[in-house]
This record gives sequence, C-alpha cells and structure tokens, in this order.
Amino acid sequence: MSENEEIVINNDITDEESTDKKTNKNEEAKQKPSVLRDFIEIIDAVVVAVVAAVLILSLVFRTGYVDGPSMTSTMLDGDRYIVSGLFYTPKVGDIVVFQPEARNNDYSLWVKRVIATEGQTVNINGDGEVYVDGQLIAEPYLDGHQVTYPKSYSKISFPLTVQPGEVFVMGDNRLDSKDSRDIGCVDIRKILGRVMFRFYPLDKIGPID
Repeated sequence: MSENEEIVINNDITDEESTDKKTNKNEEAKQKPSVLRDFIEIIDAVVVAVVAAVLILSLVFRTGYVDGPSMTSTMLDGDRYIVSGLFYTPKVGDIVVFQPEARNNDYSLWVKRVIATEGQTVNINGDGEVYVDGQLIAEPYLDGHQVTYPKSYSKISFPLTVQPGEVFVMGDNRLDSKDSRDIGCVDIRKILGRVMFRFYPLDKIGPID
C-alpha cells in the first residue's frame, strides 16, 4: 500500500467521525428545546391547577377566627376555623358565622350557635332554662351549670317566635355573649355558613360540635 493511499484512508475515517459529532450535536440541540418546552408545560399545568383550587376553595370554604369569650368553652378567643356556606341551610345546634347589622361602623363577624329556626318559639324562664316549642332543650355544650337569662336592658321579650327566613342564635358562654337576646333573630341571608373545622391551635385541630 502506498503512502498516498494510506493518507486517503485516514482522511475518510476523520470525515466519518466529524459527521457523527455533528449529528450528535444536532440531536442535542433538538432535545434541549423539547425538554424546556415540556418543563414549561408542566409548570403551566401546576399553576392552573393551583389557581383553580384556590378559586374553588374560596367559593366553598372561608377561614376566620374567634374574637372574644362568647363561645367559651366550645371555641376560645383566638381559635381559627373553616366555615362552609355552599348549599347550606341552618339547623338547630349548628355553629354559624354571620354579619350582624353594622353599628358604629363595626362590620365584624359573629360566631354563635343556632338555638331555633323559623316557626319555632323560644322561651327563657326565670330559672335560666331555655325552651323551644315548649320543650326544655339539652345543652351539653354549656359549661357546668351555666344558666341563660334574658338581657334586662334588651327590648327582646320572650316567648319569641322566629319569623320565616330567620334563626335565633346564642353564644355558648351565656353569661358573656351578645346574641339574639340583644339583637333579635338573624336573617339567614346574613349567614356566611357553618363552622366545620378548627385548624388552630394545633392541639385542638378537628371538627366543631
């Protein structure tokens, strides 16, 4: 074999290696945009899912916190809760969040328990016992032997029949609660929903009864 032939052969080998390298580079160049595009699509899907979840949760659930002692000891000052108002109809025993009529620019929400619904008659006797439709109601959520009295300064008188579209509510701490004994029955259109779950403090996480 001559030297010229050997050189030609070596040149052929070099050209093949160069072609392979170019092909690999082209493939890598094609793969990079593809990987980046896939990553962007995943990020877009995650963002859309998060936004959708936030919107759904904001429509179905809300959060709030207890300000004051009126629901002691069921709920304490500072407790944080989740409330749901989707397709909600108030029932006796439910703890609800509502917006009372604003007074002195106070637009705070109240947390109380439903004692009676429309058509029912509430009466509070001289012994501090609560009757609904003539029946003494069991109230295991009250602290000890706590009693319930009408407010002496209030214009609300008993017996009281709850009008259509309204509920009668009271706090579980009857000795320190501003409720229907003060403001009368609550329009159900003012109710945001029922307290479903306490998520703070952490040692009391769970459903609210």
